[in-house]
Amino acid sequence: MEDPAVANPAQPDYPQHWEADVLLRDGGTARIRPITPADAGRLVEFYEQVSDQSKYFRFFAPYPRLSDKDVRRFTHHDFVNRVGLAVVVRDHFIATVRYDRIDADGRPSDHGTDAEVAFLVQDAHQGRGVASALLEHIAAVAQERGIRRFQAEVLPENRKMVKVFTDAGYTQHRSFADGVVHLEFDLEQTDRSLAVMRAREHRAEARSVQRLLTPRSVAVVGVSRNPQTVGRAILRDLLGGFDTEFESRYEPKCEPRAVHAVNRNAPPGTELDGIPVHRSILDIPGPIDLAVIAVPESAVPATVAECGVRGVQGLVVVTAGYAETGPEGRDRQRALVRQARAAGMRVVGPNAFGLINTDPEHPLNASLAPHLPDRGGFGIFCQSGAIGVALLEAAHKRGLGVSSFASVGNRADVSGNDFLQYWAEDEATEVVLLYLESFGNPRKFTRIARRLAAVKPVVVVKGARHTGSLPPGHTVPATATGLRDATVDALFEQAGVTRVATITELFDTGELLAQQPLPPGDRVAVVGNSDSLGLLTYDACLSAGLRPRTPVDLTTAATGENFRIALDVALSDPAVDAVIAVAIPPIGTSAHAFIGGRLTGPDNPEMGSDDPEIAAALLEAGMRARELGKPLVLAHLALTDLPPRLRPGGIPAYAAPERAVRALAHAVHYAQWRHRTAEAEETARVPELDRIDEPGARALVEAALSTRAAVSRPSPTTTLVRGATRRSFSLRTQPGGARITLSEAETHELLERYGIDVSPTMPAPDEESAVKAAEQLGYPVALKATAPHLRHRPDLGSVRLDLTGEPGLRRAHRELDALLGGAAGAELVVQRMAPRGVDTVIGATVDPAVGAILSFGLAGAPAELLGDVAHRLVPATDQDVAGLIREVRAAPLLFGWRGAEAVDTAALEELLLRVSQLVDDVPEIASVDLEPVVVAPHGLAILGARVRVAPLPVRSDLGPRAMSTL
Repeated sequence: MEDPAVANPAQPDYPQHWEADVLLRDGGTARIRPITPADAGRLVEFYEQVSDQSKYFRFFAPYPRLSDKDVRRFTHHDFVNRVGLAVVVRDHFIATVRYDRIDADGRPSDHGTDAEVAFLVQDAHQGRGVASALLEHIAAVAQERGIRRFQAEVLPENRKMVKVFTDAGYTQHRSFADGVVHLEFDLEQTDRSLAVMRAREHRAEARSVQRLLTPRSVAVVGVSRNPQTVGRAILRDLLGGFDTEFESRYEPKCEPRAVHAVNRNAPPGTELDGIPVHRSILDIPGPIDLAVIAVPESAVPATVAECGVRGVQGLVVVTAGYAETGPEGRDRQRALVRQARAAGMRVVGPNAFGLINTDPEHPLNASLAPHLPDRGGFGIFCQSGAIGVALLEAAHKRGLGVSSFASVGNRADVSGNDFLQYWAEDEATEVVLLYLESFGNPRKFTRIARRLAAVKPVVVVKGARHTGSLPPGHTVPATATGLRDATVDALFEQAGVTRVATITELFDTGELLAQQPLPPGDRVAVVGNSDSLGLLTYDACLSAGLRPRTPVDLTTAATGENFRIALDVALSDPAVDAVIAVAIPPIGTSAHAFIGGRLTGPDNPEMGSDDPEIAAALLEAGMRARELGKPLVLAHLALTDLPPRLRPGGIPAYAAPERAVRALAHAVHYAQWRHRTAEAEETARVPELDRIDEPGARALVEAALSTRAAVSRPSPTTTLVRGATRRSFSLRTQPGGARITLSEAETHELLERYGIDVSPTMPAPDEESAVKAAEQLGYPVALKATAPHLRHRPDLGSVRLDLTGEPGLRRAHRELDALLGGAAGAELVVQRMAPRGVDTVIGATVDPAVGAILSFGLAGAPAELLGDVAHRLVPATDQDVAGLIREVRAAPLLFGWRGAEAVDTAALEELLLRVSQLVDDVPEIASVDLEPVVVAPHGLAILGARVRVAPLPVRSDLGPRAMSTL
């Protein structure tokens, strides 16, 4: 079906890439696109619905109607010097904006860098953030066309429009003359304008999810007489709201929402589950906020069209048969999203499992869940229906409450990022649990999750850890398809997201984070009635990087009073940050046996598997732990009755010590991240480094790209990368172009402009050349092969070190010449010996999906084999690089392992900062590899370097707000 909101102009220069779907302040959707001559009728209709006052504000005089000349002027543009954009909803204009290029005297121009800009928004849509969204897009368009500044004249009483300009965050100049406010503002993105844009994005996305979760009325399209069908099941759930058990615990505090059923083949007068069945959603009286679509895929477009006409705000599409079926299904999925957004609707799905909201004010069960959890503090998001069932079942069995739940299937529109925005504002959500199979926008996820994790824990299971494959139906940008797991780990680490391996661990960790205080440190006391279980717990703590104290064994005869005293002592100890209680069933002198998971004895065959006194002691200790701000958890064996007794006190109970320790270790790590983040806001900085020549580095990279990729200079009609960088707008004539490796001379010159000095090498194709090079560089020297297949492979015998004179050098050259099949093929070079130290590797790689990543590890096969490399996102602060070098497992080698002298870590940290700043300042740098970097007790030496550059990648997160169009 053709999307009515997409203009299909005949002119060949129509800028299709300017079209964008946007979210407005109230959570509704709209489409922004260029205005074309075909829009004459829409423009006239739009203008007729604008109030006389708004017309006066636009033209500074009464202007009741547009003349034919006006219509032609406002619909005919060259898309360079004169551009008009419209906001379209349901094929109707609701707002327009236009700029005209002017010269320094304010006259129309083809070459000026200023433009006059003017807006007009229908009165019914004012206050929805329409003008703010239009300003972002028209500013990006203007920059693309070489315009650097907007000018606008506004009547003082038009306070709304003045506020649009002043609140945008651009650098501006304001004056008042002849009764008119004259505004001038630069279009260069600033930190404030970017912050304003992201704050608006946050509000709009949070509001859009809130509308989905709190509908006043819901229609299920596709109900059937068959009670086993999906539509009928969802209808029953909606009518019941929640099961009887839930309703008995939580009385709804609102009027029952209207629920409607739709089946186009239903005979007149049909009722299902006590409500009438309509043949069309158009027949339903009153507003419809949410529609659940459960019709065959072939009937979905017509259903969506009717929902758009009806003014529905959101769709939950449970119908399958879209991107998960192949390319044709992917095209149908894109058409579905375009159609819905054009009508102002958001889409959950397709192939969705559904939505749940447990808020008593707005209870909603629009899902296929067999069990519904209690009301609680967990916000749960997943992309798989099967995993959604497992998550809800796990929460139900553990007695954990959920604030809201979403399983979005193919997540063609509404995504996890939208729900993170909502949960950041939702007071009922205390912990966020995610099951992710793919990332649509990793950069945005990192930014949103970091802000959320600063106040609420975010725990995630990421599927496809080792395969990296995408589930059927998931469409992601090409830049995100090859996201390495190490990159994902770095992303989570930087964002404060806790990554776990299994669903069991997800709830183990979430339960502790929700019910216990964050541990102030990593010192752990272990107290219990089993020496063996205590030792297992102790060992698990050490393996998890915690610092356990020697376990306190109360013996198997311990009573509740023994537990109470021991736990109080442990909690009161200022040297203890967390306590793990370990318990096994109490065993007396009589013979006991385990039957059916319960402890029995000759005198009491029905004796429970726990001691109520121990439970009481733990509950009392739990209250004491909260007072002291220390977590208390239980690791037990065979105590099936004890966990339910502890549930009212919020004490997590784990049926294995390893589970308790893993959950506690995650909590410790998260608490440390929170502390570091809060401290970094006050103390972390990106130091001002000397010997930084950014213009020189940029010129060198641009020259390399121009020479080898034939990149021309921008002209007024050249398409630039929108939102590419706040420092410059660079051409991109090779989208996804190949990376170019700089020559050794170019590499050394580029690095030198950022104070990074590489030890020089000289070619040694023969003995005489080697001797001359050594004499020039100075002995002692090294002779090594630099051919790609031999580089950094000392295990192949391709290096000779500590050559102190000519005889040794000649002998080494002959040996390598014979061993490696010829000096020329091995590309032998001579290099002056570096001081003894620790060989390390420093790298920076630009991942198109997440940005530049700074990496550090020790050189050598063992570190490479074990993957002992740490990562940070760029730009890195002084605290980031300090943590980076200490994060690798081999870090002790830097700090004096086994009596060796510690190396110069300050010099190492400075080098990491310089590499970070280089790739941040010059985004065309695709990768930097420094190997090896020999760090000595005093200073360091860089013995090898390689830099690759590429045309500037698109940075969608710095451009105007726009919804994904995957």
